[in-house]
Amino acid sequence: MEKVKAKKHLGQHFLTDESIAQQIADTLSFEGYENILEIGPGMGVLTKYLLDKPTTTYVIEIDNESVDYLNAHYPKLYGKIISKDFLKYNINEVFEGKPFAIIGNFPYNISSQIVFRALELRNQIPEFSGMFQKEVAERICSKKGSKVYGILSVLTQAFYDAEYLFTVHENVFNPPPKVKSGVLRLRRKANFNLSCDEKLFFTVVKTAFQQRRKTLRNSLKSFQLTDNLKEDSIFDLRPEQLSVEQFIELTQKIEANAI
Repeated sequence: MEKVKAKKHLGQHFLTDESIAQQIADTLSFEGYENILEIGPGMGVLTKYLLDKPTTTYVIEIDNESVDYLNAHYPKLYGKIISKDFLKYNINEVFEGKPFAIIGNFPYNISSQIVFRALELRNQIPEFSGMFQKEVAERICSKKGSKVYGILSVLTQAFYDAEYLFTVHENVFNPPPKVKSGVLRLRRKANFNLSCDEKLFFTVVKTAFQQRRKTLRNSLKSFQLTDNLKEDSIFDLRPEQLSVEQFIELTQKIEANAI
C-alpha cells in the first residue's frame, strides 16, 4: 500500500525523522497505567516505537486512509485502532474508566482542544506527552509574568507539572509546516484535587483572561463582587500576574463572597 497523502484540512504533517519519533516515545514513564492512547498516528512513525513498550497501545485516527495504512502495516494494532474523532468520542467505550496515558504528534489546528479534552479526563490520565506547534507548547508550560501565559497555562498547570522538552525543526516533516514544533510532557500532580470549587475555578480563569489587559477588578465584574471583596489587593493585578496558586486563592475568595 502506498503512503498516505497528507490532508490540509486535517492539519496533517507526517514526521519523517525516526530518531525524533523514538525520543517522543521515550518521554513517557510507562508507570501507573497499562494503556496508551496515541492521537493521530498517521502512518505510525511514533506507533512502531510505542508497540515495543511494556504497555498496550491504542490509536485513535479520524483519517480513513491512515486507518487502512495502519491496518495493513501494523498487525500488532489489530482491534486497537479507533476510527473516531478524539474530541467527540467517548473514550471510555474502550478504557472503561481505567487509567491511560496520551501521546501523539498532534494536529496543530486542534491541539489546544485535545489538551482541554484531556483535562476533562484528568482522573484517568496520569501522563500526557507529545508534539505541538512550538508556540502552543511554550504557552502550556509558561509561568506567570510571561506574555504567552494564559488560560491553557493555568488550567493545565493546576493539575499537571508541565515540562517543555525539546524543539523540532520544520524540515523533518512531510509536508514541512511553516512553524517549529515543541515536545512537552505533562505529569499529573500527586494531589490534583483543587482546594476550591473546580468548576468555578475554570470559569474564573477563563473570564479573567478574556480581558487580560484589565485588572481583575474590572475583568471579573460579572461575578457581582461585594465592595469589601473588591478592595482586596489581589484585584489590583492583571491575570498574567497570578500564579496557579493565586488563582485558586482568588476562586476561594469569590466562592466565600457568594455565601
